[in-house]
Amino acid sequence: MAGIRLTPEEPEMPHGTPPRPQLPLPVPGAGAGVTAGGGGGSGGLDMASDDERSVAADSWSVRSDYGSTLDDDQRYADAADVLAAAAAAANFPSAASDYCSDKDDQYPIETEGSMLGLQSYWDASYSEDLANFQEHGHAGEIWFGADVMDTVAIWTKKLCANFIQGGTSSAKDNNNCEVDDKDFFNYPILDLGTGNGLLLQALAKQGFSDLTGTDYSEGAIELARNLAARDGFTAISFLVDDVLETKLDRKFKIITDKGTLDAIGLHPDGRAKRVIYWESVSNLVEPGGLVVITSCNHTKNELLQEVEDFSAQKSVKEDADSGVHQVFRYLDHVQTYPTIMFGGVEGSQVCTVAFQRV
Repeated sequence: MAGIRLTPEEPEMPHGTPPRPQLPLPVPGAGAGVTAGGGGGSGGLDMASDDERSVAADSWSVRSDYGSTLDDDQRYADAADVLAAAAAAANFPSAASDYCSDKDDQYPIETEGSMLGLQSYWDASYSEDLANFQEHGHAGEIWFGADVMDTVAIWTKKLCANFIQGGTSSAKDNNNCEVDDKDFFNYPILDLGTGNGLLLQALAKQGFSDLTGTDYSEGAIELARNLAARDGFTAISFLVDDVLETKLDRKFKIITDKGTLDAIGLHPDGRAKRVIYWESVSNLVEPGGLVVITSCNHTKNELLQEVEDFSAQKSVKEDADSGVHQVFRYLDHVQTYPTIMFGGVEGSQVCTVAFQRV
């Protein structure tokens, strides 16, 4: 059930730290998913107005260097009201169920708008994390938990090792990885929406050395730099950059994303922004390079369908007469995440899927 939101793993916080809202429950098509069947994709959507976006951002603006002077409960309520109005204006569907499987999914991916789709929310969140780090040394949340983060790092290394050894594209979770760390020198990695940068530290422990993390929140990048310096990973590069309006002028062999596509999809303009996301990623990854997406909002099959739909749209835009040109091809997915049964269908709470740039 890759649509059920996980509670982020977080160290004990000092008394008085305000709670953060959890990811909202999915609506049909953003499925509390399973790995059977499934649809996804992105279609046309009227984008919310600039006024709606401005009001939403204003309701989450940070009023001090490290934390907001607004009452957190009131900020959450104000942002939720604004997002509800923006979602209604964009004809977002209402949440009809807390659970849906890919078997029943007949609609493009739709996710209810949330404050977690706003940059202003993340600016406020990382301002709090940065203040807590400076005062108490806390690293902040590990989104999806440390176990998932470590699994992604180890599995990504195995995937690359298979390419280096000239084997298959599959990275079976129980395979031994017999590759010298120096072989990963030519595998530059870009982590999109890096947050506190801990995934890049986990990848560095696996032997990767050319590591870059980007995030549109300046607070996130400052926190990531501080944590990397404290933990001895000073070679990791962190840059303020928005993947939807990227200023990066280089390509990477591997792109990782742990929750960033999820957050983009939670914006009132999420469906349109996801298309921009895939366009940007297709330009940032080298031909033959890998894109590793970890999501709790979408199932594996929904991500496959979304990539397929993006290829179709891009083909129509570039050359309507020559048919669909595949932009990404599916390689593999993590198969060791815990699963549960619901209604006779098996699913997991999170999925990690690898694509290769064609």
